[in-house]
Amino acid sequence: MELCSFLLINYLCGKLNIMALKCGIVGLPNVGKSTLFNCLSNAKAQAANFPFCTIEPNIGVISVPDPRLEKLEALANPQRVMPTTMEIVDIAGLVKGASKGEGLGNQFLANIRETDAIIHVLRCFDDGNIIHVDGDVNPIRDKEIIDIELQLKDLETVEKRIAALARVLKSNDKDILKENELAHRIKESLEQGVSVRALSFDEKEIEIVKKFQLITAKPVLYLCNVDEASVASGNAYVEQVKEAVKNEDAQVLVIGAKIESDITELETYDERKMFLDELGLEEPGVNRLIIAAYDLLELQTYFTVGVKEVRAWTITKGMTAPQAAGVIHTDFEKGFIRAEVMKYIDFTTLGSENAVKDAGKFKVEGKEYIVEDGDIMHFRFNV
Repeated sequence: MELCSFLLINYLCGKLNIMALKCGIVGLPNVGKSTLFNCLSNAKAQAANFPFCTIEPNIGVISVPDPRLEKLEALANPQRVMPTTMEIVDIAGLVKGASKGEGLGNQFLANIRETDAIIHVLRCFDDGNIIHVDGDVNPIRDKEIIDIELQLKDLETVEKRIAALARVLKSNDKDILKENELAHRIKESLEQGVSVRALSFDEKEIEIVKKFQLITAKPVLYLCNVDEASVASGNAYVEQVKEAVKNEDAQVLVIGAKIESDITELETYDERKMFLDELGLEEPGVNRLIIAAYDLLELQTYFTVGVKEVRAWTITKGMTAPQAAGVIHTDFEKGFIRAEVMKYIDFTTLGSENAVKDAGKFKVEGKEYIVEDGDIMHFRFNV
């Protein structure tokens, strides 16, 4: 039996089992996608020193801003602090006919299929110096162009699946019959211009639909790129977008990519803070974007705290203690015995693990415990 704090993970364990999460930035050409991506690639765009690195020309790994890490760092004084991260992908601009391979369509659709969620950038500003690919500014039309192309590609995928299932339907296997029924339901919806994410499925059906790997099943965040005058309260274009997506259960975020680019040019935190105050903003828009994308994927964070390391770990909401342990290393989940848990608010208010114990707020939890956002955890496990 061995007590393993997450401070000793790299020493005691071999390969980490960290969740790989990826959000794709999509949109028509000249809507601000690459400007936004470049802002995300500069750590100065954020209120603290959250790192970013480029692993391919259009893929970056960026940290999720979390002010709780600063508080934990101040209390534990660790050798290093490790925030949780996600990949951001700047996907090639889409044009009409992409589903048939027009423009960079094949590359676009291949890249977006690999992402977990979609950040759909819509141009919501007028600027005669930046030519729109279709001549004028119309975010609803732009949204529909991409929606249609993705729906057409999904329709092609589903039709191929239906053709494959037709060859084995005579077996009357109930799983095959169910899959065929779902494929036809999805096909009918796509033909009516309804994305898969707008449909309702039970838990068993969701598992089947996942196997189809459909693009329009992915969660989406609509990002309205506005001018400086609209960055605090939006504009008429933003209101049009909100009305158009009100039945999609999708979040709409307002951001000024040009402003974010200006923020990255400022050298100090005080300069950035003054600039944001003048605009009536509390923090850079890219911070809100990263956090919104994290929420879009239904993720949350738990922490490990010690003198060697303070680290944030990403888990899916609803995970049990053993599943959360497995994010660090599969052995932690397989040999799970129990979790030792402190609440963030208790730890930061009382100031130390011993103080939390003295106050009777240090909890020992079993396999059924559902991890809560902000939990500080250590695990006991058998190796």
